[in-house]
Amino acid sequence: MIREEADRRARLQSMIDAGELPYPSKVNRTHILKSILDAFDEFEKEGEEVTVAGRVIALRDIGALSFIKLMDESATMQIVLRKADIENYKTLIGNTDVGDFYEVTGTAFVTKTGEKSVLSKSAKIISKAVKPLPEKWHGLQDVETRYRERELDLISNEEVRKRFLVRSKFVSAMRHYLDDHGFLEVETPILQPIPGGANARPFITHHNALGADFYLRIAPELYLKRLVVGGFEKIYEIGRCFRNEGIDYSHNPEFTMMELYWAYAKKDEFIDFLEDLTTTIIRESVGSLSVPYGEGQIDFSSPWPRMTFREAILSDCGIDIDELSSPKEVIAAAKSKKLAIDFKGCVGLGEHLDELWKKTAREKIVSPTWIFDYPVELKPLAKATEADPTKSATVQLVVQGAEIVNAYYYELNDPIDQRKRFEAQQELKEQGSQEAQWMDEAFLSALEHGMPPASGVGIGIDRLVAFITNSPNLKEIILFPTLKPEQPSEKPEENV
Repeated sequence: MIREEADRRARLQSMIDAGELPYPSKVNRTHILKSILDAFDEFEKEGEEVTVAGRVIALRDIGALSFIKLMDESATMQIVLRKADIENYKTLIGNTDVGDFYEVTGTAFVTKTGEKSVLSKSAKIISKAVKPLPEKWHGLQDVETRYRERELDLISNEEVRKRFLVRSKFVSAMRHYLDDHGFLEVETPILQPIPGGANARPFITHHNALGADFYLRIAPELYLKRLVVGGFEKIYEIGRCFRNEGIDYSHNPEFTMMELYWAYAKKDEFIDFLEDLTTTIIRESVGSLSVPYGEGQIDFSSPWPRMTFREAILSDCGIDIDELSSPKEVIAAAKSKKLAIDFKGCVGLGEHLDELWKKTAREKIVSPTWIFDYPVELKPLAKATEADPTKSATVQLVVQGAEIVNAYYYELNDPIDQRKRFEAQQELKEQGSQEAQWMDEAFLSALEHGMPPASGVGIGIDRLVAFITNSPNLKEIILFPTLKPEQPSEKPEENV
């Protein structure tokens, strides 16, 4: 690898010595490759001259004739160069390496083997690659390298590029849907003096000029609700959130969320809206509501089944959470059913019930299912249901054992109740919980000025895109996932 890089740098110097520009600023591309392939017969018939540009991913030189595979974002196409047509043919081919970018002007024609190609009248290098692509450009295999050097992964693996195209379509479709339904997109702070809106451990940073600590947001919820107080009735935000948690196949410390708030929405109207939103953007992203996942399929066709948090656990393991009122009772109930659940680190009734849920019913839910009315201790920002004050007015969409849509069909807008909830969270924090929510006086002050009845939702874009692209690991659909910083001794030999 070291020798090959040295040879490439020598060819770069050769270009410079000959007065050629290895990195010219101006490019004269007139067509993307796909546009030529899609209307090839017309281009061939008319003899229209085209100028294309892209990366050389294969080169075969047979003396007076060379065949190049050129790739741009849209497609891959063959370029044919003939010594008789190219003035500097020998020098050009001699200085060309796989990985270089080319600009080619020519006409469409079909080779003797029947391949649609561009016959070049002129060609030049417009960006010289001094490092080689992975040995097998069509399949970079090392997983760590794929995530760490995503640019090589995108060059090497067509399936990876397709996944990120789906992700882009997904976010675009979501925006269009919300905009078309009268929602206003807004932006709220990522640097926050108090991290709120979810139960999670935050990242901390320091602002030198202000001499104060700030936190990367774990959710935009509290700021968005303050905008509802301010008079915006239908708002949403799509953006990055950060949680200082473990990294595994379903968690990345940096992730993308969409949060939405809708004043005066009715419960059933809101749930139906969420189903239509989700099914619409899935269909527009991948063209179907039945998507491959693992060795099977996930069918997102609605309506989705609905059951309560209590019903799901009771049905799965026979434990009735309505009969449990303390962490000790939860632990005892799990033992009585011979469930191997480690409640270490759980603080308070809510966290114990959550761990019970995660290790029993949740992991066995495969098809999209709405789970209603989580314990009120787990949802300090949602109203309690009128029928049962121990349950929150919440619903989550569970797919393949993961919660991907978290909605409150009745947001908590009572400032007195909200203060009590925050105080209960503070007690959990004092008992050692690292995920309990903080007291936020600015948010409480906003509520005291009055917030209308509202519904809200958070959708984890990464997790949902992972499902619809058959990606078992979130790192597959995050362009640059969080990784342990690479030590010099850990670098692959070819990069040394």
